[in-house]
Amino acid sequence: MAPDFWSDNRKAQSQMQQLNALREEISTWEGLATQLSDLHGLAELLDEEPDEEMQAEVAQSLPPIEEQIEKLQFALMLSGEHDERDAIVSIHAGSGGVDAQDWAEMLLRMYLRWAEQHRFRTEIYDYSEGEEAGLKSTTVEIRGRYAFGYLRSEAGTHRLIRLSPFDAAHRRQTSFAKVEVIPDVESSIEITIRPEDIEVDTYRSTGAGGQHVNKTDSAVRMRHIPSGIVVTCQNERSQIQNREVAMKLLKARLYEIELKKREEETARLKGEHVQADFGTQIRSVTVHPYSIVKDHRTNFEMGDTERYLSGDVDPFIYAYLQDKAGGVASLEE
Repeated sequence: MAPDFWSDNRKAQSQMQQLNALREEISTWEGLATQLSDLHGLAELLDEEPDEEMQAEVAQSLPPIEEQIEKLQFALMLSGEHDERDAIVSIHAGSGGVDAQDWAEMLLRMYLRWAEQHRFRTEIYDYSEGEEAGLKSTTVEIRGRYAFGYLRSEAGTHRLIRLSPFDAAHRRQTSFAKVEVIPDVESSIEITIRPEDIEVDTYRSTGAGGQHVNKTDSAVRMRHIPSGIVVTCQNERSQIQNREVAMKLLKARLYEIELKKREEETARLKGEHVQADFGTQIRSVTVHPYSIVKDHRTNFEMGDTERYLSGDVDPFIYAYLQDKAGGVASLEE
């Protein structure tokens, strides 16, 4: 009701989104409380006057409620400062040649399918195609509540072991790809970037992005001189829009660097070892000689690699969240 509430339209929209999210969360819990209260009342009546048909209906009503509560319990683990925010995911092919580039594209497809299953929106901002197949690097934004909270578990090096489809001898090949996940903080964190500290180049969009990539002269490459960070965007229809997106990506990466500095300083004061980058291998997918996906941080395993690569990443995300919360993964395949 403040008279100047809409004077800053972007800030007002951000606050309205937060308000709607809180309303939805409260409504969900209140709805569950009402359902349980009604069932409790029915149970008391059935104690006085047993009715087998009614008892069966009450019993059938419980599993869906239990399932919903279990999902909400996982959401309660997402208490990080930026867990509720959208996620900016970058995938880079590592060692392994063409197989690694193909592996990077497989990971992109997997996360896009995961996002679709969660009804999250996605937008590919940059796509650098591989020399023979796959991709060298890509950046995609995944928009939805808790997108970053869930996907931060995916940051790190992912390994694939299989018989190479690009090798004439069909030999076993190990490939690596790196996944980076940062929150979209542009709307809430004030990061100052001086105009003289950036260099901007424009070029024609290229790549196998299909409908995601607009092949015009509007693509933008932005370099932050002090940090050496380079971001690109070739998805939007105009150079102005690509500049805006590139600036958002740059701000997110600068914030990530600042956050790492703070964490490293805190850990140094505590005398703890700090991992400087997401360089460690977090998960392995083995297709040959046997089929298994294993997370090396939680030791959680899944035997169905096809299901995993089709977007069923939740069991690994939940195991990671439980591990961070001090629990033990209980979800079955």
